[in-house]
Parts: sequence; C-alpha cells; structure tokens
Amino acid sequence: RAELLLHFQPLVEVGSGQIIAAEALLRWQHPQLGVVAPADFIPLAEETGLIVPIGEWVLRQACEQHRAWRASGHGRLRMMVNLSARQLRDEGFVDMVSRVLADTAMPAGQLTLELTESMLMEGSGCTVEVLERLRTLGVRLAIDDFGTGYSSLAYLKRFPIDELKIDRLFIRDIERNSGDAAIAEAIVKLGHSLGLRVVAEGVESAAQFAILSAHGCDFAQGYHFGRPVAAAAFPLPD
Repeated sequence: RAELLLHFQPLVEVGSGQIIAAEALLRWQHPQLGVVAPADFIPLAEETGLIVPIGEWVLRQACEQHRAWRASGHGRLRMMVNLSARQLRDEGFVDMVSRVLADTAMPAGQLTLELTESMLMEGSGCTVEVLERLRTLGVRLAIDDFGTGYSSLAYLKRFPIDELKIDRLFIRDIERNSGDAAIAEAIVKLGHSLGLRVVAEGVESAAQFAILSAHGCDFAQGYHFGRPVAAAAFPLPD
C-alpha cells in the first residue's frame, strides 16, 4: 500500500566534519498507527520471510535516491544500507544486489552494506562465500553494532570487511566513563591495525565528538550531526 518510506541519516568524516555518506533507514507510515518503529515490525518481517522483498525494496529505493543525488552533483556521497540475517541466507541475494546495481546505475564502490556481528557468526562458511561474492561486485561491507556481539575476534580476519561501527552503547557515556572511552579507543586501534575504517554511532555532543577525534576515529554518526530525515531534507554536502 506504499506505506513504507526511507529516511536518511548523515555520516561525517571526523577529520573534516564533512558529510560523506547517508544511511538509509526504513520507516512504516501506517494510516491508523502513525509511524511504526522498525523494532516493532522488522522482527516479524524476519520471521515471516517478508524481509526479503522488503530488503530488496529498501536497497532499490536507496540506490534510486543515490542516482537522484548523483544527477544533482552529489555523486561522491556514499549510501549505507542495513542487511538482515534472512537476506544473507536467501540464495538469490547476491544476484538481486547485482541486478539492483545495474538497474539503478549505482557505482558499487559507493554502496556499503551493513551487517551485525551475530549475523556473521550465524552463517559461518556460507556467509564467507556470500560476502566474498559481494566484494567481487565491488560493494563495501561494514559490521554494525560492533562490540556488543560475540567475544571472539577471529571472524575479523575471516570475513572481507571494510568498516567497523562502534555501538552507541560505548559512545553514550564516553565523556564520563573511562571504561567506555578505553573500549572505543581500543576498537579504533584494532580496526586500524586490521586496515579497517572505524565509525562511531550515536554521537550526540561536541564533547563525544572531540574524544573520538582525539582517538583517531574515522567517521561519526548521530544526532549531533543530524537525525534521520526524508531525502528532501537531507543536508547534502557542498
């Protein structure tokens, strides 16, 4: 019924403060319930399998929006799209991504697909194969919510990952909690030692941003830079 829509949240480069990417975030505008939060319907979509067609719709809409931004002179902006475990297990997933890239003329290197630690571990060998095929397409891959999942770090060298996103749990009290600050700094160093770029999620203040900058974090995202908004309201870089 055309009730789904995408909002976009900016991601900035810490060194320059420039917006370098937009993360596509799904919303459901229900005629009676109003805006339904993803946490209230995504789990059911996963359980029923509807997340597969929904996920394709999200990817296609995000890439179409990127095409519109490219046409207006903002082709350097990257697009980030979240994946679900069910999508990764779908046999036709990589072919679908390839088809969407072709249909929307999306430069593969401008698309980053995000997945969680638990998703990586659930699939084991088959997940490695899927991610390798995605990398062959030229798509970039990021681990979302890093630090909250499995304790083993062995998968970081097994999977073809480009970026780590530090979970907001470690950013929320980073200016008051020395333990959180130490964890964030350690994740940045770990990521850099493995040749990965590191993103901090949930940055809500200048103080948090300053600490992350001092630790050498590459990118940051959160309400300090902008809330998720419709494409027409997205703060495109100059």
